[in-house]
Amino acid sequence: MAYHIDDAGVTLADLRRRIEATDLVPSRACLVDGIDSAMSALGAHGVSTLAELRDSLRTKKRLDSVARSTGLDTKYLTLLKREIESYFPKPAALSAFDWLPPGDIAGLESRGVADTAAFFAQAGDHRSREALADSTGASLDTLDSLARYSDLCRVQWVSLTTARWLVEAGCESAADLAACDVDELGDALTRANRANRLFKGRIGLRDVGRLIRSAGYVAG
Repeated sequence: MAYHIDDAGVTLADLRRRIEATDLVPSRACLVDGIDSAMSALGAHGVSTLAELRDSLRTKKRLDSVARSTGLDTKYLTLLKREIESYFPKPAALSAFDWLPPGDIAGLESRGVADTAAFFAQAGDHRSREALADSTGASLDTLDSLARYSDLCRVQWVSLTTARWLVEAGCESAADLAACDVDELGDALTRANRANRLFKGRIGLRDVGRLIRSAGYVAG
């Protein structure tokens, strides 16, 4: 399983359905309002997959060219770019896991495993983690913990702190998160935060729902 979704396998129709089904943050709500004309114009421009769309909007120069060719507003395309790029969270550096044994992290880094994407690629199953433990000297407990965090960090909106919070709440994988009930997970997160003080304030049920829905796109 890849760390990120396969953007080449996501059609514009798939993307449209995801945007329409998403409880968008307020600043991106206009994406739904203009989605008919946007997808039609992009299709006419020759874009058929999410990979092609990402490439066409990758730089300001390319985005401006698409705007001129399609007649779509640059502000709309900029918001669209922000939305689709949020589907591909930046991997977290293993050095940021400061609550895990530093010697174990150093052992992984010495073997070129420096972030959650690299870890996920090399240690996605228990047998691979056993081999990595033998070659790096890292404890299997540390590697199992990193496996949980790395899987959750693939989900849109899940930061390193959020991944740790989810694990403390009993949610140990993207698949676990995708299967959660909003109210039950909200209560579990509140209890975990009271016990561990991982996050100031509390997470609202609307945001919990966003996490659950987003997890469904990467859960294997």
